[in-house]
Amino acid sequence: MGCDGGTIPKRHELVKGPKKVEKVDKNAELAAKWKYCALSQEKLRRPIVSCELGRLYNKDAIIEYLLDKSAERPNAEAVTHIRGIKDIKELNLTDNPEWEGERRNAKGDRYEDIHCGMFICPVVGLEMNGKHRFCYLQTCGCVFSDRALKEIKTEICHKCGDPFKDEDIVVLNGTKEEVQKLKEKMEEKRVKAKTKKSKKSKAVETVSAPPESKEDAQSPPVDVAGRKSQQNGNESSQSAVAGPSGASSSTKCSKSLAASATKRSIQDMEEKSEAFKSLFTTHSSAKRSKDQTSNWVTHTPYHF
Repeated sequence: MGCDGGTIPKRHELVKGPKKVEKVDKNAELAAKWKYCALSQEKLRRPIVSCELGRLYNKDAIIEYLLDKSAERPNAEAVTHIRGIKDIKELNLTDNPEWEGERRNAKGDRYEDIHCGMFICPVVGLEMNGKHRFCYLQTCGCVFSDRALKEIKTEICHKCGDPFKDEDIVVLNGTKEEVQKLKEKMEEKRVKAKTKKSKKSKAVETVSAPPESKEDAQSPPVDVAGRKSQQNGNESSQSAVAGPSGASSSTKCSKSLAASATKRSIQDMEEKSEAFKSLFTTHSSAKRSKDQTSNWVTHTPYHF
């Protein structure tokens, strides 16, 4: 069974076995997460921001996405949870003094360390290259390694001094389980924010309601009662003097007084301020002089 030329094939050349599963290169995966933007797939450059799920983005790419969400992008699924600029936080990163840039090995005569990171932890000095766990604070945006936060337990930021809580710590490029927890935390936070806004809107509506309506409703009955008492006294005196003919006139007077009490002018109310009275056309400032009266040419008298 030789081929032309006298070669003898081997078994692995004739029999096809199962295909091997392709494995992802870990170095390439880490570089894609920690050195490239999760949206535009471009290299990270300042200003760098992060979302509530701990993904890294270029701020320019996020702003372009928010301005035009209909445009096609390579990885638009990674930013569907970002609604506005308030959902991201600009990171306060510490530069790595050993980082010489992308062209440090242009000639190819030097050893190139793939795991060298652009940024480091300001407390411990670990490089932010994916081998170590890093977190950032939502209050100030400072980035630290998880080891620094565990070894030096404090409620004040190590870099800027701003206070923070354990709830403000977000893991950068965490595992699937950590991302799921951050997503649940983000949804709970947004639901609480909605309830607070609804309560504030209701409180503003109650405060903005004018309290003068109650005074207007309460003040006329007092005057009406006082006038009714006077009317009753006048009726009794008139009935005693005039007899049956005076009774009919007294009833007419009482009706007219009751109507005048209900239709009392606002300008006669002593409890109302002068500024409130000036809002109505019955005020003296609203009355027009002879010079300001309408001409026969005008369509409406309120032409001034």
